[in-house]
Amino acid sequence: MPVELNHTIVPSRDPQTSAKFLADILGLTVDPPVAHFTPVTLANHVTLDYDHHDAIEPHHYAFMVSEEEFDAAVARIQEGGITYYGDPACEEKGRIYHSKRYEGRRGTYFRDPDGHLMELLTPGSGS
Repeated sequence: MPVELNHTIVPSRDPQTSAKFLADILGLTVDPPVAHFTPVTLANHVTLDYDHHDAIEPHHYAFMVSEEEFDAAVARIQEGGITYYGDPACEEKGRIYHSKRYEGRRGTYFRDPDGHLMELLTPGSGS
């Protein structure tokens, strides 16, 4: 069996709020709680298990989405007044990047309520 990621824990001050924030942008739903985790299941059955933490060290989470899903997610980001960036340093405000390595790849970054850096990207060619 090939090795696959099954789940990862996302530290959060308010797991329900943070899970809903991301699920809303991605067009997903928040799953019922599992023990003390608030899960969001991605299309490949990997779950992001939001867990309560008082101290948060921001992490980076990247999500490969289709062109259509990307456009819909960016529209939800814009409609929600969420600041997004064309670079991981968060200096290119209101931008979408276009990859030089993968022709046709687009992406953008935004912060969740806990400061985690979320990235949306499309496959482009050569992925």
